[in-house]
Amino acid sequence: MRELSPVLVANRGEIAIRVARTAHALGLSTVGVVTEADRGAAHPDAMDVVVPVASYLDAEELLRAARAAGARSVHPGYGFLSENAAFARAVVEAGLTWIGPPPAAIELMGDKGAAKAAAAKAGVPVVPSGDDGGFPVVVKAVAGGGGKGMRVVRAADELEAATEAAKREAKAAFGDDRVLVERYLERPRHIEAQVLADRHGRCVHLGERECSLQRRHQKVGEEAPSPVVDPEMRAQMGEAAVALAETCGYEGAGTVEFIVTEDALQFYFLEMNTRLQVEHPVTELVYGVDLVEHQLRVAAGEPLALRQDELVPRGHAVEARLYAEDPGAGFLPSTGTVRVYREPASEGVRVDSGVRAGSEVGTSYDPMLAKVIAHGPDRATALRRLDRALATFDLAGVTTNAAFTRALLARDDVRAGEQDTGLLERVLGDLAAAPPEDLLPAAMVAAAGTAAPPGPWRRRLVDHGQARVQDGRVTVGERSWTAALRVDDTGAARVTLDGVERRYVVAVTEEDVWIARDGHHLELRTERRARAGEARLTGSLEAPMPGTVLQVRVGNGDAVEEGDVLIVLESMKMELSITAPHAGTVDGLDLREGDRVERRQPLVAVTPA
Repeated sequence: MRELSPVLVANRGEIAIRVARTAHALGLSTVGVVTEADRGAAHPDAMDVVVPVASYLDAEELLRAARAAGARSVHPGYGFLSENAAFARAVVEAGLTWIGPPPAAIELMGDKGAAKAAAAKAGVPVVPSGDDGGFPVVVKAVAGGGGKGMRVVRAADELEAATEAAKREAKAAFGDDRVLVERYLERPRHIEAQVLADRHGRCVHLGERECSLQRRHQKVGEEAPSPVVDPEMRAQMGEAAVALAETCGYEGAGTVEFIVTEDALQFYFLEMNTRLQVEHPVTELVYGVDLVEHQLRVAAGEPLALRQDELVPRGHAVEARLYAEDPGAGFLPSTGTVRVYREPASEGVRVDSGVRAGSEVGTSYDPMLAKVIAHGPDRATALRRLDRALATFDLAGVTTNAAFTRALLARDDVRAGEQDTGLLERVLGDLAAAPPEDLLPAAMVAAAGTAAPPGPWRRRLVDHGQARVQDGRVTVGERSWTAALRVDDTGAARVTLDGVERRYVVAVTEEDVWIARDGHHLELRTERRARAGEARLTGSLEAPMPGTVLQVRVGNGDAVEEGDVLIVLESMKMELSITAPHAGTVDGLDLREGDRVERRQPLVAVTPA
């Protein structure tokens, strides 16, 4: 394995840190890469040597970094160029070891049509094609994934328009407008099998992962083993996954994804991911393996030391993805500075993270902050441990989906393992929850007890009416509580309101007060920040996050009605509409299409009629 060192980790965030951790444990040195947008990020500090690059998607830049630091191998992590066959070939042609499957296997499995044909040749069940005239069907892009270039069609007269829309989206996302049509399964489950293969002809599977909790075709939580897969079905799915891996000459770690019927009696090939998966930790905890270690050993030419008859699942593991996003605002990404960051330290809990206190969360990359994984002797224990870990994850400075995920995992159907890929979309309205009413007064008490300006400190928190702390009482509007504050040995605030003490995570600055408990977050603007904003533009609508002006639909002096779209921003490949909060006249607009805006930048004002 010495021939792999140093290992260039061609990625960022939590997966870069996770790969480096295993490499170092095996005695290998690492080279990291970092972009200008990631200056100050956590992952460079996990590397022995760091080289700046213009982009994690620039193959030439990554190879230049490898040459500059003397790297001898490349681990791509996941995302970015991890499933790019051209990059894998370029690494090999540069005389470096590619820690992944052969480029030909990446290319084959990256084409959904060719992959489906290969699966059928290997004897793996495939979804019937949609050319028999039956409906519903699904039109989906041959290249790529993640729900892009996908349309469900329920009637013949919808097929042409859906196909054209899918082709346009696929072309924009992947540069390839080819699509295929398959029968659409109602309320299916998404279950995947993990495989490991070496170059000596040995291939094994490590059971399955249930990935049915999804929003817009993106996974939000995973577990192993699946609550509906019995040993017989596990063996069948595993054998199918191994057969496909052997057919395409696979090496290293890979995942074969299946779509499973609602009654969990039949599974069909969906696609193969030729890389490590985000959710790989649940498999590691249940099977007691380090998948990255086996990736490295296979790349070094070692035969697999794992035997199929010894790979038996032990206990249960559940993973939740912690995102910087606001479920109450349509899952809009949350940007800002992570001001408090303390991971839960509970039995059976693992956290793979890419941030720390002081990290800047922007819009350049995926908003995932960390993965929280819980393991236990059974599924119920694992779910309880995960719930507590999310509740006690101390994080302030950005809003997260922690409370939303806790509410999802607490549902009776999820607890019973009765999920399908459409469940989350169907129950979104039931999961929206306002922050607990004690957050605002607790924030006031914590802010008043924080050393800031000299002397007694009272703040007016805008949009929340008059709020004050005085003589052992906190008042918000018409309501008042007796109050007390102490700081515990973890640095958390213990605020007592009317005799009930609770633990809060608090961050106080001159412009903001952040408070969180049990996964709920509340950000409050101080009077100072409000005055600064008013000085720039009275009554302005602010940019919710950094972005680019895509459209300006109004001009100064225009009359608008409540809900009218004034400006459309583009941020993180999403369109955000800035709408009129009430009827009135547009004022203070000084933006053009293509302008960049910063978070909280005043955009436009609407003077009430």
